[in-house]
Amino acid sequence: MNNSNKPNGIAAASAKLSRDLIVDTALGQVDRLGVQGLSMRSLAQELGVEAMSLYRYVHGKEDLLEGIVASLMSDLTSQLDEAEGDHWQAFLQTVAHAVRRIATEHPKAFPLVATRHPAAPWLRPPLRSVKVVNTFLSALIENGFTDAQAVDAYRAFSSFLLGQLLLQSVVKGAEAGPAEEPLDEGGAAIPEGDGNVSLDVAPEVQRLRVLLSEDRSDEEFEVSLEALLDRLDRELSQ
Repeated sequence: MNNSNKPNGIAAASAKLSRDLIVDTALGQVDRLGVQGLSMRSLAQELGVEAMSLYRYVHGKEDLLEGIVASLMSDLTSQLDEAEGDHWQAFLQTVAHAVRRIATEHPKAFPLVATRHPAAPWLRPPLRSVKVVNTFLSALIENGFTDAQAVDAYRAFSSFLLGQLLLQSVVKGAEAGPAEEPLDEGGAAIPEGDGNVSLDVAPEVQRLRVLLSEDRSDEEFEVSLEALLDRLDRELSQ
């Protein structure tokens, strides 16, 4: 086999490299393989370049993961800016569904949004950037929330999104542990599918297995969202 053109091919691929291309390709790998399946070597192979050439654009895997998070959240800021003048309930609906869209379209990547360090330690993922949080607070204050009420709403809303959407992502196959280290299961056997789980010691789960197996995530999301909005509405009217 003649490999004389291989260096030229690598050089041509390297010339087309950019941070955006590297991050987009990495996100595609995470979507397919999960965060644990991402490596600089596999990324370089997919791009047709030498691994060292990636470091001109990303400073290692940590920087690459941060780039993936930034890419996933890039559209959120513009969507929030467009919705900022809406009634507060409509605004929060926009926020919730925009973040959920990320979790639904990229379930294996969403735990990065949910678990990696936000822009500041007092910010809460998944609403993790200073700009997003600023828009969030401004929109609520413009709708009559006090400073304290707006901050409380941000905390409650972030917790709601984090709990609902991280669970949804895990159910859809995402890894909940950090990218660098697998979860420590204490040597326990990890079932690979529902059919391998023994329910002999859990009669109620066994009895309700059909109901428990139903995917009602859409309904649960909407019910939880409406309950949260209703609570905030009651607090605002006091």
